[in-house]
Amino acid sequence: MDSQQLRDLQAPLKQKYREQPDAARATLQAIGELDFDNIACRLTGRGASFAAGLHPLAGGDEKWACSGEMLLEALAACAGVTLCAVATAMEVPVTSGRVIAEGDIDFAGTLGVNRSAPVGLTNVRLRFELKTTAQESQLSKLAQLTERYCVVAQTISAGEAVGVEVTRA
Repeated sequence: MDSQQLRDLQAPLKQKYREQPDAARATLQAIGELDFDNIACRLTGRGASFAAGLHPLAGGDEKWACSGEMLLEALAACAGVTLCAVATAMEVPVTSGRVIAEGDIDFAGTLGVNRSAPVGLTNVRLRFELKTTAQESQLSKLAQLTERYCVVAQTISAGEAVGVEVTRA
């Protein structure tokens, strides 16, 4: 897709959202079925189905997806799509590339062994390796706009509290 095709695709949406701001708002949702026998959660969405379970360093099995890795995958996917869209819109010459999302975790915190150890990912890092002839100033702007418009990166960095509720079905 070139920059004009992207503009043509998004122009009617942008116009609609300017005229009807509420049309731009949506609630995204993920639903999982709890699997107590395997200490897992089975998710289905957009035609794909997979199960997440305990990471091997928390007593799990390699056959299960790790939720922490899934968070990093969501970050990599969102940032990757965002970078592609921004590079296309800016006409930054990129022929190929990859995105790497990493984060550190201390399972002593997750397992309650060390109450001073953090629970969750820390030092989350996102790196793009691009084949490009772009100038450094273009790459700097590309990084800035990718960070600004990546939904997952902005959600993580905002540090919003997640509300947890348990109810009877």
